[in-house]
Amino acid sequence: MTEAVDFSRMTCPQPQSRHEQILLGHGSGGRLTADLIQNVFLPAWGNPILSALEDQATLDLSGCVPANVGQPAPRLAFTTDAFVVRPLFFPGGDIGKLAVHGTVNDLAMGGAIPKFLSAAFILEEGLPMADLRRVVESMSHACAEAGVQMVTGDTKVVERGQGDGMFITTSGIGWVPPGRQLSIHQARPGDRILLSGTIGDHGIAIMSVREGLEFETVLESDTAALNGLAEAMFQASTEIRCMRDPTRGGVSSTLNELAVASAVGIKLQEARLPIRREVRAACEMLGFDPLSVANEGKLLAVVPEAVAQQVLAAMRAHPLGRNAAEIGTVVAEHPGMVVLKSVIGGERVVTMLSGEQLPRIC
Repeated sequence: MTEAVDFSRMTCPQPQSRHEQILLGHGSGGRLTADLIQNVFLPAWGNPILSALEDQATLDLSGCVPANVGQPAPRLAFTTDAFVVRPLFFPGGDIGKLAVHGTVNDLAMGGAIPKFLSAAFILEEGLPMADLRRVVESMSHACAEAGVQMVTGDTKVVERGQGDGMFITTSGIGWVPPGRQLSIHQARPGDRILLSGTIGDHGIAIMSVREGLEFETVLESDTAALNGLAEAMFQASTEIRCMRDPTRGGVSSTLNELAVASAVGIKLQEARLPIRREVRAACEMLGFDPLSVANEGKLLAVVPEAVAQQVLAAMRAHPLGRNAAEIGTVVAEHPGMVVLKSVIGGERVVTMLSGEQLPRIC
């Protein structure tokens, strides 16, 4: 009989976390990004809202509204993000669609209903005007589909060779309905981990364009606005504890952040992970872990066991959740660690992405 492994006593050698210069890995959404946040940004700006490290800031405006107004102040969600994908146009999307979807999704993962966006463009001298028009039109369509308005913005131009074509920074505002209190700090032992669909599609779609990889079917980015799916889930249950979209750093980094923030362990079942055959094959060929590859149209949800099946059913009834699955459980053992049970019965620790797997993908 095989003796159980005590993961709480295990340590893994980690790459150097202090650097004198910025590396590409500092933008990966993995360990180096977390190091940058902890050692540079939080010491400068640390406050209770920022230190919560949610994908969005949920703002209580009760202290900002005059007492004689007679109406309770709304709670607003506010977020900002930057997009630096290369190439600008890829199967299933482009940098503009990605910018709208990413900002809408960060708001939705906090339980907010997205309403307004801003966009700042950094354009490189020599960028074809047709490409800019194409991106702006794509953003317009994405806003309409997500039910948000683009209400303000800015434009700057840098010298030829200094901007990789186009960078976009977006910010978003939404309102949080009463009773919604989602947080990465709320996972509890016994909770279930739900995933809305196949993982790694976006990262491998980008890599297929760069490296000329060909598949039997066209592999497209999964970029999508998730606010409609999120609302369907809230209709199914008000007990959802946390939602996150596993973008940079993939599912592995997102779940490691969750395990640390909630001081819990997570046990995943490899057999339950929805992964397209083409993505799995590409990851094996390129030496990637699908759990660390970026997604742009998927969400992870932590829900109590009692409501897991009804939330999962609501996800599967939505077009963006057809391949949703329950992929794991929150456990009291090995707090701060994510463990994967393989299809052959062994277990391994799933770590946060340590470097830069795919530069310029979101």
